[in-house]
Amino acid sequence: MRFFYDLEFGDTATVVTLVSVGVVAEDGREYYAVSSDFDPLAVHPWVRDNVLPQLPPASTWKPRSVIAAELVSFFGEDPVWWAWYGAYDHVALCQLWGAMPSLPRAFPRFTLDVRQLWEHLGRPPLPVQERGLHDALEDARHCKARYDALAERAYLLGLEV
Repeated sequence: MRFFYDLEFGDTATVVTLVSVGVVAEDGREYYAVSSDFDPLAVHPWVRDNVLPQLPPASTWKPRSVIAAELVSFFGEDPVWWAWYGAYDHVALCQLWGAMPSLPRAFPRFTLDVRQLWEHLGRPPLPVQERGLHDALEDARHCKARYDALAERAYLLGLEV
């Protein structure tokens, strides 16, 4: 099953710190969580200005270990992960389970990139995100909308994605 996801994170030259994760499954299920293990006072000013104001109250945030366990159940067996510019998102997602060898066996070791698919299909027009930019769940929903538009374009071209 395909899962479209987005993570909001802070990063330094050596560390990617999870702030929030949003995932939309192709069957319509959704998952959203904010990590209680990041320091809102230590994030980059861009994250402080663009991400933090959209987060729910801190009383609803969860430890990374809880998020990891919930995602194991949410993803199930043999998930296919898609993201828009997913390289850092993939690293931050996988770090929920520790080092790469600790990633659950059923999980992919890579994320397919909707942005690369867009390039491959000739940069066709895509839906515009009307709200919630830099909200992980809204961004995941928009990633799926972009994928759906690109899959339709590929179908019309006789291609399969």
